[in-house]
Amino acid sequence: MKVKMHFVLIVITAFAVTGCSSYSKPYDLTDGYMLVQKEERRNDQADWRLVWEDDFDKGSLDTTIWTRIGLFESPKWKVPVENWREVLNCFRYITATDPRVVLFDDDNIRLMGIINPDSLTGDPRPYLTGGIYSWGKFAFQYGRIEIRAKLDQAYGMWPAIWMLSEKDIYPDQHNGEMDIMETLNHDDFAYQTTHNHYTITLKQNEPKKSITAKIDTSDYNVYSVSWYPDKLVYAINGIKSYEYPKVPGAGTYQWPFDQPFYLLIDQQMEHEWPGMITNPEELPISMTVDWVRLYQ
Repeated sequence: MKVKMHFVLIVITAFAVTGCSSYSKPYDLTDGYMLVQKEERRNDQADWRLVWEDDFDKGSLDTTIWTRIGLFESPKWKVPVENWREVLNCFRYITATDPRVVLFDDDNIRLMGIINPDSLTGDPRPYLTGGIYSWGKFAFQYGRIEIRAKLDQAYGMWPAIWMLSEKDIYPDQHNGEMDIMETLNHDDFAYQTTHNHYTITLKQNEPKKSITAKIDTSDYNVYSVSWYPDKLVYAINGIKSYEYPKVPGAGTYQWPFDQPFYLLIDQQMEHEWPGMITNPEELPISMTVDWVRLYQ
């Protein structure tokens, strides 16, 4: 109930700012926390309305929306910490228990990548990283999600902002993934990618699944995806990067994006993609997130 009231209050505030005296919500609320946009809103000719935001200005994590990602605490990634070397994905260093990897300043959350000073007496991993996700607490279907973030750089770094399906309603296939931002090492560009059963399992490359777009490595950038019933439109700083369309007749293998998704924001380090941490003196690093906003 607390989450539901939070959404309503934000919508009322947004409309009060615009001077509207009456409105109809652009979404249906499902299970008390999933905002399913009404499908008739299919393009930018319809006005986008701010329906939810987090400015990270409270000095602590809003646990009605977010959960810290942990290697062995998370329901999605349940691995004993002593087996961290066996973890082949990007979460081998992520921790939900160390306070040094999720920090707050006056107006931001900072997701850190650090050298672990306690690797001999506590957590055995040489590095630790922080991340948050909204699984089970906040999800949505269709709309524009925007994240304003600034990225420190280091060799071996791999911060990401991405989305996964909340319920996995197709048990026999990949349920889709939207990578709103991934950046490696000292690159001056970000990757934006669409994953699904069509691209991952069947190795189909048409329509184009990924693009790179320039970022300002010294400042904040706004990363976004506009999610329609028939296409995904990625952008950086309001400039369209690429569009991933729904292919008529291709089925759910190509378009599983007809279900609510949740958001992940995490600092990652070391993988076969970014490579190893070669200059530890570059640490600590931070992905500093100013705000997250959802429009429908």
